[in-house]
Amino acid sequence: MTDAGTAADGRLLERHGEALDLFADRVHAIRPDQWDAPTPCADWTVRDLVNHLTAEQLWVPSLVRDGATIESVGDSFDGDVLGPDPVTSWDTASAAAREAFREPGALDRTVQLSSGESSATHYCAQMTMDLVVHAWDLSRAIGAHEKLPGDLVEFARREVEPYAGELAQTGLFDRAVEPSPGAEEQTRLLNLLGRRA
Repeated sequence: MTDAGTAADGRLLERHGEALDLFADRVHAIRPDQWDAPTPCADWTVRDLVNHLTAEQLWVPSLVRDGATIESVGDSFDGDVLGPDPVTSWDTASAAAREAFREPGALDRTVQLSSGESSATHYCAQMTMDLVVHAWDLSRAIGAHEKLPGDLVEFARREVEPYAGELAQTGLFDRAVEPSPGAEEQTRLLNLLGRRA
């Protein structure tokens, strides 16, 4: 790998780690009475949202480190993956995902996703974007500070812009919202993904 490639991988891993830490900060701020609270994600409670992100992290070691396929993993991470201690479940899953992406050569690999074959670099970038946006969702749901770090907002916007129009068709995102004139970058990112900031 070239020095430029190594530097780019280092920046991606740095952003991924920051996004994991950002979401973890919000998970640790959830009060016991907030797990059933609604979120900006339609039909998802706080617990549903954290469960979704935790399950996503559980996939990473299987896909990146073990070279597993969607079919071979099957329904292992379906349903409730949080158990009686949701915060610890998140911490354990996110630590394993971080470790898998940081293994030497991990970002040079190819992974099998539901959308087909993908580079591990692209997968890591998608995961980073997802963590950033859902950190805002969780912040709003629990009344935490909603301002996201500028570097992560810029990264997430650059990552999602090329395919944002396709996301609403999946049913997982609402249609994009037209940002108001002069809207800041965080608002533009959230509007792009159907959020009304």
